Amino acid sequence: MSEETLAQEQARLEKDGFSRYNGFELEIMEQDRVVYRLDIGRNSLNPYGMVHGGALYTMADDAAGVAIHTDGRHYVTQTGTLHFLSNRPQGVIRAEGRVRRRGKQTAFASVEITDEQGALLAAGDFVYFCIDPA
Repeated sequence: MSEETLAQEQARLEKDGFSRYNGFELEIMEQDRVVYRLDIGRNSLNPYGMVHGGALYTMADDAAGVAIHTDGRHYVTQTGTLHFLSNRPQGVIRAEGRVRRRGKQTAFASVEITDEQGALLAAGDFVYFCIDPA
């Protein structure tokens, strides 16, 4: 990933108040790969004391979406599917997004959310639509 693309993506993420509000931290950003981190806190939990499904889905969309953006183009989420497999009430979780395919107008990414021991909590696939002018 070029330094210019990295700087552009970091500037775009500075405007992402929703992710910051939810406590997501960008740990790794490489070409076609991103890792987000969430230190589970009181505001991350659902009424049952586990990480809220909406937080997991948003974290997955962020990780996959930012991985897609590492080519320097602009995208929006077209579709997303996340399979909830397990959950945690505390600790640290990470979402790793990886680009699987890029086309002219759409791009496909997969994401896995794991806990500190590497246990798989959720996995999904996302498709993004490029909104750059033709």
